[in-house]
Amino acid sequence: MLKRKLLFSYLCVFGVLAVLAQGITTPKPSPLATVKQEIGLSEVEVTYSRPSVKGRVIFGELVPYGKIWRTGANAATKISFSDEVMVSGQKVPAGEYALYTIPNKDKWTIIIHKNTTHWGEYGYDEKEDLMRFDVQPKSLNDQVETMTIQFANIKSNKGDFELLWDKTKVSFTVSNEVDSKVMAEIKEKMEKPEAGLATMYFQSARYYFDTDRDLDQALEWANKGIDVNPDAFWISRLKSQIQAKLKDYKGAIKTAELSKEKAEKAGNQQYVKFNEMAIAEWSDKL
Repeated sequence: MLKRKLLFSYLCVFGVLAVLAQGITTPKPSPLATVKQEIGLSEVEVTYSRPSVKGRVIFGELVPYGKIWRTGANAATKISFSDEVMVSGQKVPAGEYALYTIPNKDKWTIIIHKNTTHWGEYGYDEKEDLMRFDVQPKSLNDQVETMTIQFANIKSNKGDFELLWDKTKVSFTVSNEVDSKVMAEIKEKMEKPEAGLATMYFQSARYYFDTDRDLDQALEWANKGIDVNPDAFWISRLKSQIQAKLKDYKGAIKTAELSKEKAEKAGNQQYVKFNEMAIAEWSDKL
C-alpha cells in the first residue's frame, strides 16, 4: 500500500514538472533574425538563426572546411527576392531560396538552392541547386561574436550581401535592372504629365541629375515643378544643383538663396544649411 502511495506521489510530481517544463520559455542559443533591404526597385529578405562564438574555433572546426553548411544555425538560411536580380553576375528569378555555403580557408562556395523545406543540411541534394559560385573570404581585425548578415555599399541598382562571424567576412553582390524601368516610366509620365503634380517633375529632374543625363531637360522639369509649387524649397535646391553642374554658378547661387529663404520660412534648418554650404562652395568658383 505504501509503495503504491509513493509511486502515485512520484507520478504526480513528475506530471507537475512536465507541465511546468512545457510552460517555460527560455532564450534561444541562436536567435532568429530577419534582414530586409531595398536594392534598386527590389527587396531582398534574409531569415537566419544567429549562433555565437562562445570561445570556440568556428571555421575549420565547429563549421568544417569543405562541407555543406546551413549558413547559420537550426533551419537553413532563407533568402528571397521580390523581383528578378543578378547575384554575382548570374540571373536569379524572383522567389525564395535556401542559402547554403561550403566554407574553405581560401575560398567559399555560395549556393542558391531551390528547396527551402530542409532542416539544416539534412536532405540537401545538389541536383536542386539553382546556382553556385565562389568568393574569397576576408579576415577581420576584430572578432564578430554573433554571426551577422547585413547589406553594405548600397547603390541605386546594387548592394553587397555580407556575412560576418568570428574574424571572417564573405560577401557577394546583388543587383537588378533599374535604369531601363525608370526611364520607361519617365517617358510615359512626361508625355502626359498629371496637372499640378510637382513631385513628378521633381523626381524626373532628380533622376536625370543623378545619372548625368540631359541637364537642360532636368532644368526645364525643375522649373515646371517650381511653377506648380513655388514654396517647394527642395525643388529649388535641386534646380540650383543642376545650374551648378551646368557651370552657371551665379544662377545657382541666386536659386540657392531663394531655396534658403523658403526653407527658413518652412522651418527646415537642414535645407538652410545645405544651401549655405552650397553658396559658399559655388562662390569660390566665381
